Amino acid sequence: MEQLATVEVVVGRVGRAHGLRGDVVVEVRTDEPDERFGVGATVRVEGARRDDLTVVRSRWAKGSLIVAFDEVSNRNGAEGLRGSVLVVDVEADEDPDDPDEFWDRRLRGLTVVDESGSTRGTVKDVLHMPAQDVLVIDVGGEECLVPFVHQLVPTVDVASGRIVVSSVPGLLDPNAEEAR
Repeated sequence: MEQLATVEVVVGRVGRAHGLRGDVVVEVRTDEPDERFGVGATVRVEGARRDDLTVVRSRWAKGSLIVAFDEVSNRNGAEGLRGSVLVVDVEADEDPDDPDEFWDRRLRGLTVVDESGSTRGTVKDVLHMPAQDVLVIDVGGEECLVPFVHQLVPTVDVASGRIVVSSVPGLLDPNAEEAR
């Protein structure tokens, strides 16, 4: 049987203990908290050699996710997790259910082309800003920031490894700001 490649992704960070039974407040770092922290789900502490943590209950309270793990039975155990980064393994080619959403890891490295099909650069990173996400594109060794909105990025084709960026003057010119 063929082994599927997996990648480790961060899904949250443990904040303070909540109550006396070992519950913790989790700062969510995933778009799918109900799946990643649903009853029966397992997570790991990043870099730790300890076993998985199994979710036995989770609930939202005042905008915070409160989670109880089977392996943590009291406040001292919960305090011991404080600051821990929680991770899960997912299939490397997994995509979100929504066709208009993309995992950062699947966008990094994609070839960026303009509307005429000319190669312009490579996606280096994705920044999550308050107004919208921003693509960091490497154009000849220089970085260009492109708002990740449909008007400027009309096509994302992860399967073919490319992103089409609108041909807006100066958008993919790293020196455009300096010229003004």
